[in-house]
Amino acid sequence: MNSKGGSSFGGYVLRWLTSIDLVMLLSLALLIALGSIILFSASGEDARMMNNHTIHLILATIVMLVATQLSSDLLKRWAFWIYIIGIVVLVLVLIQGSMGKGAQRWLEIGSLRFQPSEIMKLAVPMMVASYLSKKSLPPRFKEIFIATLLVAIPMLLIVKQPDLGTALLVGSAGFFVIYFAGLSWKWLGATLVAIIIAAPLVFYFGMHDYQRQRVLTLLDPSADRLGSGYHIYQSTIAIGSGGFYGKGWLNGDQSRLDFLPERHTDFIFAVFGEEFGLLGNLILFTLYLFIIWRGLYLAMKGHDTFARLLGGSLSLTFFIYLLVNTGMVSGILPVVGVPLPLISYGGTSLVTLMAAFGLLMGLRKRKRGYD
Repeated sequence: MNSKGGSSFGGYVLRWLTSIDLVMLLSLALLIALGSIILFSASGEDARMMNNHTIHLILATIVMLVATQLSSDLLKRWAFWIYIIGIVVLVLVLIQGSMGKGAQRWLEIGSLRFQPSEIMKLAVPMMVASYLSKKSLPPRFKEIFIATLLVAIPMLLIVKQPDLGTALLVGSAGFFVIYFAGLSWKWLGATLVAIIIAAPLVFYFGMHDYQRQRVLTLLDPSADRLGSGYHIYQSTIAIGSGGFYGKGWLNGDQSRLDFLPERHTDFIFAVFGEEFGLLGNLILFTLYLFIIWRGLYLAMKGHDTFARLLGGSLSLTFFIYLLVNTGMVSGILPVVGVPLPLISYGGTSLVTLMAAFGLLMGLRKRKRGYD
């Protein structure tokens, strides 16, 4: 009996190990280590923040390891209920969510405070992938319309909080599933035209005053350097002052002297650019792009349509994180509150991202674990 039990345990461990892509795991570990180094500087060497960050990392790692054991068949069966629960929780946020920085984005359960919109970064692509994988591909107009509706509902609820950055990420995750399902260039062109036509309407009637001001600030950041343009002005100074080699770790003037706001969250890339320079930025981007490439490679290895659609979406959504954050910190895009993935401080975002990578690594083949 002991021998049989040991063999069973050994077989489980072997299945668990084979479900983890070591290349992806090591790449993530390297990025997180680099992020922890820069977060230590961005936090002003705050021991309490770093302790919290360590706790977040441990929790996120456990979630990732568990996620690697969830088969695509199981995820496909759960997708509808996870999506429905996510929608219900988003409605609860609008009804009785707690406020913070002028937005109603959080729910509090006892001492636990979390951001339910993060759930939808996984629930939406899972739901859309589950729906489209049951249809003949490429999708017809009816399937595209229903899939778009599945994406639009949570997006609108998140925009109401308001949280334009998270809504953009959720929308991107859903769109990439539709794209990988075989969306034709005709529909892509029609979508682009619709966005161009809708942009003025969204600007004047769909945005809050502060969101419109962010767009205007992007067009002319020097118009109000001490007001709405302060974040972009200070972040571009920090990045530019880093030069090619940077000023060195813990030696960034903009961040150390408190000129740079939100330096440990949304604007941590400016701290990195100031301290490690253009060379450091190139190394960081290379690591990010390698992780994205590896994610797409793993997505192609998915054993069924659902796995490939979901894996491709999760990989490219990670790219959108990178694009939007570095774009807004560099003054190329409006400030929308998107963290630098796996580097910015924040527990909910870190857990969500690590869960996504766990799912991505586990989608390669059909498993018995947790079925």
